[in-house]
Formats: sequence, structure tokens, C-alpha cells
Amino acid sequence: MQTTAEYYCAFCGEPSTTFVDISAGMEQSYIEDCQVCCRPNVLYVRIDEDTLDIEIDTDYQE
Repeated sequence: MQTTAEYYCAFCGEPSTTFVDISAGMEQSYIEDCQVCCRPNVLYVRIDEDTLDIEIDTDYQE
């Protein structure tokens, strides 16, 4: 099951929307380019098992 979630770019701070595949696990990490500045962000995705709320933290790709 896919849903969308918002994150803030680690470089420019602008919000972006991403698709999250809930069936891929409750903790995920992957790299996605910012939709505004095109720089790569490492997304750390956590999904609450009970509510399916999604929290995304970002970091710079090194």
C-alpha cells in the first residue's frame, strides 16, 4: 500500500512530497532528490504500526 508524506529538504529547507510504500516495513531509508533544488536527500522513514502515521527525517547524502 502506497501513501504520500511530506519532508523538508536537508539542503534548501523546502517541503517536498514523496510516496511511501507501507508494505516495505515500518522503518525505511532511501535517497531521493529534492523536487526544488535537485540535491540528494537521505530519507529516514518511520511508520507508526497502530496509526500508520508517517514521520520522515532527512540528512545530507555524503
